[in-house]
Amino acid sequence: YFLIFAVMRLTKPTLFTNVLVTCEERDLPGILFNQLMKDDPSTVKGAETLMLGEMLTLPQNFGNIFLGETFSSYISVHNDSNQVVKDILVKADLQTSSQRLNLSASSAAVAELKPDCCIDDVIHHEVKEIGTHILVCAVSYTTQTGEKMYFRKFFKFQVLKPLDVKTKFYNAETDEVFLEAQIQNITTSPMFMEKVSLEPSMMYNVAELNTVDTAGKSESTFGSRTYLQPMDTRQYLYCLKPKQEFAEKAGIIKGVTVIGKLDIVWKTNLGERGRLQTSQLQRMAPGYGDVRLSLETIPDTVNLEEPFDITCKITNCSERTMDLVLEMCNTNSIHWCGVSGRQLGKLHPSSSLHLALTLLSSVQGLQSVSGLRLTDTFLKRTYEYDDIAQVCVVSSEFKQS
Repeated sequence: YFLIFAVMRLTKPTLFTNVLVTCEERDLPGILFNQLMKDDPSTVKGAETLMLGEMLTLPQNFGNIFLGETFSSYISVHNDSNQVVKDILVKADLQTSSQRLNLSASSAAVAELKPDCCIDDVIHHEVKEIGTHILVCAVSYTTQTGEKMYFRKFFKFQVLKPLDVKTKFYNAETDEVFLEAQIQNITTSPMFMEKVSLEPSMMYNVAELNTVDTAGKSESTFGSRTYLQPMDTRQYLYCLKPKQEFAEKAGIIKGVTVIGKLDIVWKTNLGERGRLQTSQLQRMAPGYGDVRLSLETIPDTVNLEEPFDITCKITNCSERTMDLVLEMCNTNSIHWCGVSGRQLGKLHPSSSLHLALTLLSSVQGLQSVSGLRLTDTFLKRTYEYDDIAQVCVVSSEFKQS
């Protein structure tokens, strides 16, 4: 072959690590080992026993790359002969388990390449798949005699998973959704977590719950240093609230399973940046049934045998109109005040109504609010609601004191 082909992965160097060999002065070697470390140009002057030196080490092979990082490589084709070659075409493809990508900056051939001259190119690719990747580099050219030459080289490397992400969803009665994201560093080196954010779906607004107010300033719950050591796990919490235009549409919010996606940005050795974006996170839609009853207001503490008020919200989650009747059934501790069997009228699909009710408790302690029954007169179907909420019942003397 007339041409020589070279490929080098462009990556940040690493700090050179010294092998420490030392002893006390009274030992047989005396100060020999200490003097050798002082004379070693790679050690830090005045801190020779520090393993990390002042020199940097260039990568010796392709090594491993992590999902979300940018793969960069330098490609050089050098004319090692004493003849001029023509029509040089350099092509670089990246073969993954599912596709083959062309990474060459230009598909046009170079007219000629003189002796001792070279063609250089730098390719970049954001890695989005894990597993085995093969960089396929091919060169074709024509000699002075008109003979067409062709050769190619293969460079195999592994793409590993840098983070393990687990999510948990909690559905609140107020249609809010709480997301807990557990992120674990499964690499062998520390990570600087630059950003972990949640991009909500179009129906939600998101609030991050990963900061605390200290002396009027908002500080991260993880402190000022956001480093994640190998195999360490960190929990991030987010609260999603339905947007105003969707908040009153119970039927729509009920069926929403797509919440959004996490956007994670980190940096590793010497500032190498990586970014990982999850697929759309999905929750298990809450099963409210045809009619949903939720509490809007309820006191935390009430007096024994004294009436108190609560406000209920009744929502038609079905696709048909209902004609509802409210029945109130007393329990051993909770007694409802008012007329049972009240007609609430027709309730259209995805519509809601607010209902003020009065009740009292005859037993002290933490009591459950139970005993509400809603009957749809159209289908003669009754919906029972027990353990709606809990209230603390105390004697009037205790509350006044």
